[in-house]
Amino acid sequence: MALTQQDVVNHIKSLTVLELADLVKALEDELGVSAAAAMPVAVAGDAAGQAAAVEEQTEFDAVLVETGPNRVRVIKAVREITSLGLREAKGLVEAAPKAVKEAISKEEAEEIAALFEKVGARIEIK
Repeated sequence: MALTQQDVVNHIKSLTVLELADLVKALEDELGVSAAAAMPVAVAGDAAGQAAAVEEQTEFDAVLVETGPNRVRVIKAVREITSLGLREAKGLVEAAPKAVKEAISKEEAEEIAALFEKVGARIEIK
């Protein structure tokens, strides 16, 4: 029996964020393509009529937006990611919304977001 497109979509919807990231990476490697979203290109004209493209964002910030019901687990996750002491990690969690890590790759930001999602917190990637 052949899989339908809807079967594939339903399976993808059931994956966790980490499993989905692994699937995307495997598809990129296997097919030799990139799944990066197309960035809108801003065009500015000069006297000669030349166009310039805007560079794609390469550095991101992982910002803790909500701590969720289990602050202790969130504090442990902050300590694991940042190597902060207990007092500093607790202060960061209590000061939410606050950047947990800045100027990181998109992949690292997505991994951090997935980790915090597991402990009930919400990370925003900016």
